[in-house]
Amino acid sequence: MTDSKTGPEESRPLSQEELDALVAAADTGGRQMSGALGTFVLVLAVSWSLFQLWFASPIPFMVNWGVFNDTEARSIHLAFALFLAFAAYPASRSTVQLVLGIGVPLVLTGLFIYGSAGDLPVWVPPLLTLPVIGAILLGSPHDRLPPWEWALAIVAAACALYLFIFYEGIADRVGAPITQDFVVAIIGITLLLEATRRSLGPALTIVASCFLAYTFLGQLMPDIISHKGNSLSEVVNHQWITTEGVFGIALGVSTSFVFLFVLFGSLLDRAGAGNYFIQVAFSLMGHMRGGPAKAAVVSSAMTGLISGSSIANVVTTGTFTIPLMKKVGFSSEKAGAVEVASSVNGQIMPPVMGAAAFLMVEYVGIPYFDVVTHAFLPAVISYIALVYIVHLEAMKAGMEGMERAYTPKPIIQRLIGTAFGIIVICALSFAVYYGMSWIRPTFGNSAGYIVFGFLTAVYVVLLWLSTKYPTPEMSDLDKPGAKLPLPGPTVKSGLHFILPVVVLVWALMVDRLSPGLSAFWATSFMVFILVTQRPLAAILSGEGSRLAGEFAAGITDLIEGLAAGARNMIGIGIATATAGVIVGVVSQTGVGSALADVVEVLSGGNILAILFLTAVLSLILGMGLPTTANYIVVSALLAPVIVTLGQQNGLIVPLIAVHLFVFYFGIMADVTPPVGLASFAAAAVSGGDPIRTGVVAFFYSLRTAALPFLFMFNTELLLIEVGWAQGILVFLIATAAMLLFAAATQGWFLTRNKIWESALLLLVAFSLFRPGFWMDMVVPPHVETAPTEIAEAAAATPEGEDLRLRVLGVNELGDPLEFVALLPLEAGATGEERLENAGVVLVERDGKIIIDDVLYDSAAAKAGLDWDQEVLRVLRPTDQPSKYLMFLPAFLVLGLVIMLQRARAPKPAPATATS
Repeated sequence: MTDSKTGPEESRPLSQEELDALVAAADTGGRQMSGALGTFVLVLAVSWSLFQLWFASPIPFMVNWGVFNDTEARSIHLAFALFLAFAAYPASRSTVQLVLGIGVPLVLTGLFIYGSAGDLPVWVPPLLTLPVIGAILLGSPHDRLPPWEWALAIVAAACALYLFIFYEGIADRVGAPITQDFVVAIIGITLLLEATRRSLGPALTIVASCFLAYTFLGQLMPDIISHKGNSLSEVVNHQWITTEGVFGIALGVSTSFVFLFVLFGSLLDRAGAGNYFIQVAFSLMGHMRGGPAKAAVVSSAMTGLISGSSIANVVTTGTFTIPLMKKVGFSSEKAGAVEVASSVNGQIMPPVMGAAAFLMVEYVGIPYFDVVTHAFLPAVISYIALVYIVHLEAMKAGMEGMERAYTPKPIIQRLIGTAFGIIVICALSFAVYYGMSWIRPTFGNSAGYIVFGFLTAVYVVLLWLSTKYPTPEMSDLDKPGAKLPLPGPTVKSGLHFILPVVVLVWALMVDRLSPGLSAFWATSFMVFILVTQRPLAAILSGEGSRLAGEFAAGITDLIEGLAAGARNMIGIGIATATAGVIVGVVSQTGVGSALADVVEVLSGGNILAILFLTAVLSLILGMGLPTTANYIVVSALLAPVIVTLGQQNGLIVPLIAVHLFVFYFGIMADVTPPVGLASFAAAAVSGGDPIRTGVVAFFYSLRTAALPFLFMFNTELLLIEVGWAQGILVFLIATAAMLLFAAATQGWFLTRNKIWESALLLLVAFSLFRPGFWMDMVVPPHVETAPTEIAEAAAATPEGEDLRLRVLGVNELGDPLEFVALLPLEAGATGEERLENAGVVLVERDGKIIIDDVLYDSAAAKAGLDWDQEVLRVLRPTDQPSKYLMFLPAFLVLGLVIMLQRARAPKPAPATATS
């Protein structure tokens, strides 16, 4: 068929069964088994979820039984993931996958023989690795598990359990592996890469194999990245026997934190929260211009809490939103692109930001609360801008929204109602906060039971409310003549789904519990809701005769939710283990410092060029890698490089900003053609062209690509060292700037832009984001002083400000290294005294200022200063006017664009009189 909006003939949209198969193939495994085998896999998946709940709970410590240390838990976690990977994912029969499946074991065989250096007979590696090729060639059906697949699953799980079973013996021989260790590690690494190929595709398998090759063949590499080369004994010890490689931090985060958050989302979705969030979004926004698209953005932001998978998010919400977007005038490609852009961004929305956020906690070394705080503003701005982009698209096409089934109240009445609702929510929040502050000291150890009783009472009341206002079904909106549901009843129909989210946010943000324990309490309450909501709803609606059946249905929902959570974790568990191989290579070979030299040569030391290289690398690696693996690889390779080279070039970049930069571009890879998997999923729903869908989605996501560059140079966007008042100002200005950026890139503001108007809008947006860029040109922020006058510069530096020093020292290898240090100065009578209070003692030798001593754990030591370094330049801060003064010319330019566009914009037709 042809469509005036799409031009070329569209492909057929996939059926719901085909879409479910697409999600399963990507996220949960394409092998569908029934009978005893299907039951066994179900039991195994449920067992994995129950083990993770047990490990995260305080119960083992209370009963002093079943306590596992981190290494043992990681071993069991990977064993479950590997067994289910071979059970759920059949080996693909495509030519590329077959070549890779055969090629990787062959390459590993050669590497193991090369690196063994007499540790093993030459015939042992082929004996251990080549049976994998035989199993692949024998075939892998989609509806059953043949004997050779059983063998792979069992052997892979056994290799992962090796650290758990032989934990004490291994601890006594770290660094001196025995033959048994060699055998298990060789088989384990081979089967891990095969499981990665099946569950995650070729990209991560190839990258990990290349890094392993680099480990063994380091002496054959170009000089700039060469190393001595590691033996098989060293690789086995580092990668499999210790917690430096496969069983490292990434797998530990997957074990301790990520699983429970994924399980929480699966249970929430099974309870019906996904449909509820979509319905609420449509009831509130569906009537606006391009309403279904705006509702898709909001519902995707909410369902991002449920699903950490871009593809699952696209299919879950897109099945309903994409046809409705097409119904009001969006082309197939634009409807799919809106869903892709909003679904992919679900991973950046706090409080649950996917696995990478929890890895940041470990890598950056800050609490999860701080990660969420820093990530909040860019995520909200990005979603607001996407809603605005949708609005601009609707304006261009003259679209309308969907018809409401009610007459809206006057705007004043709605504003008053909204204000009243906000006041009530704030009052309830304060009451709960101060009530909890009273309950805990008053009731001591019994406080937990009081809180649970209170939550249960609120849950029962909200569930009773939901029985009075049943949640509409999404299919109702797609019927001819369908009208939007009433907002009030729709919101009331599922308020009890918000309670577990409140528990999660409270535990993370208020009680500051660990992410794992917070997710445990939220998931436990979600289990309680899942089991009880059906029978309680039957009782509250006066249908007690259905109690037994509804209770059984609740148990079924729980079992299926536990199984779904485990199957959703297969890919993440495998990805973190395989990414651990790459991280292990980086730590074992020292390639990180070598890579810093490569990046510095390629970029010429320019920090902006370094960031572009990092962004491009993230996008390339992300073409097939899950976001989590992409983040682990790029952050391990380039995050330290950016920080180091930034410091050398005068840009002091907070580590969290660098990690968020990498995270954002890892997410962008799911959008970017030609391999943007989310775009292919959206095209499968819309029937549009996947490449065109990906191109449009990429342009919609330019705001997400721009934000990381902006917050690297303006850390106020990450709310770093920003108070409440300044934070609100930053939010308002940054939101306005992002809306102007969206208007410029979309070519439409009040009317269609002229090219120079788009350029002016980009200039205004940049000025609002980085007013300091222009102010630094007008009034330099620092005045250079001779090093010999450092005491005078210190005396003139305002209290609490930083004295900027260009220092010459040496790096870890003893090579000369220049860098910039920010030395905070407190009060003091003289400049010398202020420097001593900061912990640094200086001496003059032959006209040079040399650091003679640095006090331990002082401000100077934290700034990177050390003895025998030379101070090359001294920059003291000047009394610079407020950078916010630059907003005035920016707003004047914006006013000029508005005036010109208003003069050109079409005037509304005058109303005609009717008799």
